[in-house]
Amino acid sequence: MSFLMPLLISSIAGLSTVLGSLVIFKKWQRENINKFITFCLSLSLIIMIGISVTELVPEASYAILTEYKLVKGFFISLIIFTLGIFSVCFINKKIEKKSNNLDLYRLGILSMLALMLHNLPEGIVTFLSSYQNMEVGLKISIAIMLHNIPEGISIAVPIYYATGSKKEAIKKTFISGLAEPLGAVLAFLFLRNFITNAMIGFILLFVAGLMITLAINELLPKALSYYENKYIILGFIIGMLLLFINHFVF
Repeated sequence: MSFLMPLLISSIAGLSTVLGSLVIFKKWQRENINKFITFCLSLSLIIMIGISVTELVPEASYAILTEYKLVKGFFISLIIFTLGIFSVCFINKKIEKKSNNLDLYRLGILSMLALMLHNLPEGIVTFLSSYQNMEVGLKISIAIMLHNIPEGISIAVPIYYATGSKKEAIKKTFISGLAEPLGAVLAFLFLRNFITNAMIGFILLFVAGLMITLAINELLPKALSYYENKYIILGFIIGMLLLFINHFVF
C-alpha cells in the first residue's frame, strides 16, 4: 500500500486536536469565563483519566505481561507507570514563568507535553493499522479524533486565558497534534519491522501514569479552585459520554 494514505489518515487524526482549540474564539462575558474554564478543565481531566484507565493501562499491561510473564511483567509495569508519575514533577520544575497566571499556563504546557507523548504511539498504531488494513485504520483514526478534540481544549483554553494570545494557544495545540504524523513517519522509516507490542506497552503505560497524575494533581485542584461545582459535574458528564461513545461505538 502507498505510504501517503496511511500518513494522511494519521495526520488528520492527530491534527484534530486543533479543532478543540477553536472554542477560544467563543466570546464569553467576564462573569462566565470561570465557568467555561472550569467546564473545560473537568472535561479534560475525565478524558485523560478515562483514556488511561480504559485503554492505555489495559492494553499496555496485556502487552507487557504477555512478553515478560506475570511477576516480572508486573514489576516492570509498576516501574514504568511510576516513572510517568514522577515525570510530571520533573516537567513542572522546567516550565518557565511566562505568564502572570502561571497555574493556567503550566497546566496548558503540561497537557501539551503529556498529549504529545500520547499522540506519538497513537500515530504509530494508526499508521501501521492503515498500512495493513485501510478499513481498520479508518476506524481507529475516527476513535482517536473523537478524544483528540477535547484534548485540544485541555491545551488551548488554559494557555489562552493565561497569555491572552489565541495564536499561542493554537500553536501549542498544533504542535501537540504534530506528534501523531511524526509517529507515522517514524513507523514507516524505522519501526515497521522492529516495533514490538511490549515497546508500545512501555510508552502507553508511561503516558498513562503521566496523564492520571496530571489530571488528579493539577487539573482537578485548578477546576475546584473556581468554586463552580455545577460546571465540574457538567464537564464530567460530557467527558464520560464522549468516552462511552469512543469505547462502545468505535
